[in-house]
Amino acid sequence: VQLQASGGGLVQPGGSLRLSCAVSGRSINNYNMGWFRQAPGKEREFVVAIRWSGSRTGSADSVKGRFTISRDVAKNMLYLQMNNLKPEDTAVYYCAADGGRSVAVSLPQSYGYWGQGTQVTVSS
Repeated sequence: VQLQASGGGLVQPGGSLRLSCAVSGRSINNYNMGWFRQAPGKEREFVVAIRWSGSRTGSADSVKGRFTISRDVAKNMLYLQMNNLKPEDTAVYYCAADGGRSVAVSLPQSYGYWGQGTQVTVSS
């Protein structure tokens, strides 16, 4: 399976962005799908995930109530709607797929497939 993330950019604090992840090779509903992010000098961190069944997991405390994950099975697309963005949300955002459907959805090592990342910069 191949993943292609897009939709990043420069946005002012309080603004919104929607990230997309195009999945090719196999249907998205075979995978747990996750969004992660990595800021300069920091480790890659979990943002939120959606299981192969369509159920959403909990999100990181830092984005709770602001970020929402969704998918479109017909289009084989994964999305991350980000609202009320803050400067600390600045990072490269990655989509990832886990064919093993691990219960540990927040761990990067559970995911065997990664997109190339898309930069999100929140700044005035």
